[in-house]
Amino acid sequence: MRKRHAMNKRIACALVLGALSLPAAWPALAQTTAEPAAPPVEAPQATAPQAEGTALELQGLQTAPAQIVVSGRRPGPGVWKVSKGEHVMWVFGLYSPLPKNMEWDAGRVERLLSQSQVLLAPPSASAHVGFFKGLSLLPQLPRLIGIRKNPDGATLHDVLPADVYARWTVLKGRYIGSDEDVERLRPVFAAQRLQAAGRDKFGLANSSVVRDRIFQLAKANKVKVMSSGFELKLDNVGKAITEFKKTQLNDAACLARTLDSLEQDLGALQQRANAWANGNIAEIEGLDYATQAQACDEAILGSTAGEQASPEFRSIRERLRTTWLEAAEKAMAEHASTFAVLDMKDVFDPSGYLAALRASGYTVDSPK
Repeated sequence: MRKRHAMNKRIACALVLGALSLPAAWPALAQTTAEPAAPPVEAPQATAPQAEGTALELQGLQTAPAQIVVSGRRPGPGVWKVSKGEHVMWVFGLYSPLPKNMEWDAGRVERLLSQSQVLLAPPSASAHVGFFKGLSLLPQLPRLIGIRKNPDGATLHDVLPADVYARWTVLKGRYIGSDEDVERLRPVFAAQRLQAAGRDKFGLANSSVVRDRIFQLAKANKVKVMSSGFELKLDNVGKAITEFKKTQLNDAACLARTLDSLEQDLGALQQRANAWANGNIAEIEGLDYATQAQACDEAILGSTAGEQASPEFRSIRERLRTTWLEAAEKAMAEHASTFAVLDMKDVFDPSGYLAALRASGYTVDSPK
């Protein structure tokens, strides 16, 4: 009975985290067992990106000058080198969104990955769910229905400030259309829907294709995957789900910041996407990585429902950082070469992951 209760809690948490769509909810990837011998590590080569493919000009929906979103085969950024003694870790930075029609040239990454003994997965907080474990969730399913909607049948018109709702109406018509179901979503989920529609309209897409490609390359080269994440300790998940459904989140700021992004920041989004695609390190480093995601994450991480599910919910960010750093140091101590994947914001953050390794005595070299 106790075992079944524990499984119930893990599965419910996975669904709740998945419904919230936090970066922390990315599932932990299963590790392979094969570990090849380590060939000599090849240093990354700095190559000037070539202008290839076609370009899509974006016009007219913002006051900033129209930007160009590249397409065709692109090298992406170089890798950061973290070293101590004879041990090295190559760090590849992900960014989202990226040009939708871009074909990423993964040759440089594959060379370094194939010469490494382990791939260190991005930070993640998750619960492992299997088919038979999923059966024990059935009693919880009725509680999960409607979790993305506002409590008490409220609409966005009811819960948003008048000025924010007026702006939402304009951009909803422009990017989503006449779908009325979206009007019953909580602001944080309406923001997700609008953001995806707007980026799609402007030739931008989620970067998951790049991350997925790296894991495919690891599997093809029989490189072991090492998790850097953790599982939350869960308490009363059923109560947390009920609490979440009846609680109005403080997420109007999330939708307002998303509106700001679509009204004013598309040029910067396109600039970042192009810089990543072309591997322009100087430009990438100079960009502002503060986005509407911060406001949207805070709406969830600051909710009382999340704290009901786990007392660790509010400290997810800090624990993700701690567990990744512990995993990185362990990987480097045990292996001659490690390949790691991080979000670009965590690469450049002055108090971020690579800065912490540098402060601990590791040498960190940026790509040229």
